[in-house]
Amino acid sequence: MTGNPTLSRRISDLRREFDSLLDRFFRDDWLAPEAAGVGSFVPAFDVSETETEFLVKAELPGVDPKDVEVNLSGNVLTVKGEKKQEREEKTESLYRVERSYGSFSRSFSLPSDVKADQVSATYKDGVLNLKLPKTEPSKRKTIKIDVT
Repeated sequence: MTGNPTLSRRISDLRREFDSLLDRFFRDDWLAPEAAGVGSFVPAFDVSETETEFLVKAELPGVDPKDVEVNLSGNVLTVKGEKKQEREEKTESLYRVERSYGSFSRSFSLPSDVKADQVSATYKDGVLNLKLPKTEPSKRKTIKIDVT
């Protein structure tokens, strides 16, 4: 190769690493349904704000609403859930697996507190909609302090 032993060792290490990567990619079970997508479901969220409330939309296609948990602690909103894989025994072979499954948990810090007792949630067509009314902003009072 070259007269530089350090460079030769690095090239050799790179080849071994590449071979290992190819072996893992082309292993026999890489298309197994139980291995595909496990823990890789990451739903998309939109968080917006109006003058009076925060609005959260989450795309949760294929997630049963019973498998979704929404928590509010102070100004931190957490949405957890699981998209479960349907288990069916089929005789056909899978050629491509693109759907993902698994548990997810997302937390968002809201810029101000909300009225926890007035939060509402709806779930329709795989979309979770949350409305979180804001608390009234505290009115700051200016006082004069006499220095003697």
